[in-house]
Amino acid sequence: MRAAVVEAPGRVTVTTVPDPSPGPREVVVRVASCGLCGTDLHIMRGEFAPALPIVPGHEFAGEVVALGREVTELAAGDRVAVDPSLHCHECRYCRAGRGNLCDRWAAIGVTVPGGAAEFAVAPVANCVRLPEHVDVRDAALIEPLSCAVRGYDVLRGTLGAEVLVYGSGTMGLMMLELAKRTGAAAVDVVDVNPERLATAGLLGCTRTAASAEELDRPGGWDVVVDATGNAKAIQDGLGRVAKGGTFLQFGVADYATTAVIEPYRIYHQEITITGSMAVLHSYERAAALFASGVLDASVFISDRLPLAEYPRAMERFAAGQGRKIVVEP
Repeated sequence: MRAAVVEAPGRVTVTTVPDPSPGPREVVVRVASCGLCGTDLHIMRGEFAPALPIVPGHEFAGEVVALGREVTELAAGDRVAVDPSLHCHECRYCRAGRGNLCDRWAAIGVTVPGGAAEFAVAPVANCVRLPEHVDVRDAALIEPLSCAVRGYDVLRGTLGAEVLVYGSGTMGLMMLELAKRTGAAAVDVVDVNPERLATAGLLGCTRTAASAEELDRPGGWDVVVDATGNAKAIQDGLGRVAKGGTFLQFGVADYATTAVIEPYRIYHQEITITGSMAVLHSYERAAALFASGVLDASVFISDRLPLAEYPRAMERFAAGQGRKIVVEP
């Protein structure tokens, strides 16, 4: 089969690799669409995968075409979206129901071959069957949506909160959409990319700006979400949290990224600083939300490219062009 392969840091090609075969409790999925995200960029730089080469792609959906001998829950022809999470189910964190913090954390498309290919293998437990009205080519959006759902699980949203989101890429826009549906009184979005910021306005945010300074809220925001992973945005956001408010680190920062905190202010103003890591008990809920129409795929997906153009798709993504970019094998 054809697949994108990150061969070494900074080098990705589309080449022929062996066809996958399922284990006893696995299925083979013919990939209909596979999304690109910041994690793929980190893999491209050689930061996340334990060893290269690897087939990336952890946001994907498609059609089941082969079943392991012990699979009874699905049938060939079923259309599924795939949760990429691979937990050991044995470590302290898995036993405590915190599989996203697994000591042996792994994921399809990050540590094992993923969906940037014609076919991909997945455990049957990771597959969510899609209702007929959902276009399988749009369903690659379910995985990033499940990360956003996890983010709001961490935030434990309060009705009437004033929310500030840094970043209007795919994840920032998803956080905007969920904020609107979890009772936020207002959702402001900051981004230096005018095109992306315009999309936040299209989706109904309260205000947009190139910097939080322009928004003139001296008391700060109840909830501040960084969806960029950018050091300057993170540092600025930490200073924009209102008394009793919460800062959520949602964007994936480089390992070397640092920020300065003010311990006395955190103590005196009872500020919470927290993080949200990947998917946790949120994939099925995200699939249900997606099926209900919580996202407009035509707005979120800006580019659909063939698998052969995966290197160009990565270049566009790295340059901050478009919104969600998907390849369609």
